[in-house]
Amino acid sequence: MAAEHAVIEQVRRLGPGPERDLSPDYALLPPASPARPAGPDWQRPLDALGTVLIPPQARPAPAVPAPAPLTVPTPLPVPAPVPVPAAPAPLPAPAALPYTAPAPLAPAPTPAPTPAPARLGRLLGRGEQRERERLTALIRTPLHRSFRIAVIGLKGGVGKTSATLGLGSVLAETRADKVVAVDANPDTGTLSRRIRREGAATVQGLLAAAPSITGYMDIRRFTSLTPSGLEVLANDADPTVADAFGGEDYRRLVELLSRQYPIVLADCGTGLLHGSMRAVLDLADQLVITATTSIDGAAGADTTLDWLCANGYQDLARRSVTAVSGVRAKGRTVGADDLLDHFGRRCRGAVVLPFDEHLALGGVFEPARLHPRTRRAHLTLAALVAEGIHPSAS
Repeated sequence: MAAEHAVIEQVRRLGPGPERDLSPDYALLPPASPARPAGPDWQRPLDALGTVLIPPQARPAPAVPAPAPLTVPTPLPVPAPVPVPAAPAPLPAPAALPYTAPAPLAPAPTPAPTPAPARLGRLLGRGEQRERERLTALIRTPLHRSFRIAVIGLKGGVGKTSATLGLGSVLAETRADKVVAVDANPDTGTLSRRIRREGAATVQGLLAAAPSITGYMDIRRFTSLTPSGLEVLANDADPTVADAFGGEDYRRLVELLSRQYPIVLADCGTGLLHGSMRAVLDLADQLVITATTSIDGAAGADTTLDWLCANGYQDLARRSVTAVSGVRAKGRTVGADDLLDHFGRRCRGAVVLPFDEHLALGGVFEPARLHPRTRRAHLTLAALVAEGIHPSAS
């Protein structure tokens, strides 16, 4: 038994020394347990510690769990067969019906006509576009020499300066020409106060520098440019100096400007008897007579036409254009249609410039702030003026 499980060698006793010091002291071990009952050799301890070697055949077999009993599943019930429905009985044959010819097809319904207001709106839209193109073509009538326009009126406050700025702005924008407006009012008119001036130059300064002027840029130093391209030449703010601007001065000025500007406008004063007014009328190719829808404003335009006819300017009066400015109804007024009919018989044409808050304020003139109907009226006025370009000016 000992030879099968272990090899017992001779025990070597340790002598004194370090190895003996490290070895266990068996004297200190507890005494051996009393002898056990006799049994097989492998049950006897091999040493004082009670070590016993159990041979494999004496070891108990490992416990194997018993297998669970098999369970047989219960078979599913077989479904009952679905009954098949019997075939339906055949339908009886339909009875023969007498033949009837189909009715003729009705014509397709005619679409309802477009309401009259919608049609009218489209027609007016096309008509307005064609009219605008016609007016623009008139305004762009070619010129072969400078065309001179005078805006006049015997009465103050009838819109001469506003008409000058509105007419000049449309001409400058539409023609893309150089257009200049001159403050020819001997009473220091308001033309220069209705624009943003670029400097303090005046008509008098331009005339003083006339000997040294050789081209457009020499004149441009004395004018102020507006957003529309219209240039303005101001008069002196001193009434004494402005009043001294006589007929000969105006002739020299127009001769100087006509060399560089295709169109020259003059914003005149109320004094038809002033020395400069005779020169203005003698050099004008076209007159614009201003009026308003008030009784006094309309009467003033009539008086201006009467004066022209009585002083040898009948032909100029017949070729003139009347610009009627609308006013707020504070007093007695005349209907616009009546004024158009009246002045249409006295001169070549007339146009009503509707009341516009921007113009009524009298501040800096800005075309972009005008009401669309006011801009259309100024376009019509410019076209009427352009129709007056006669062969001598073309």
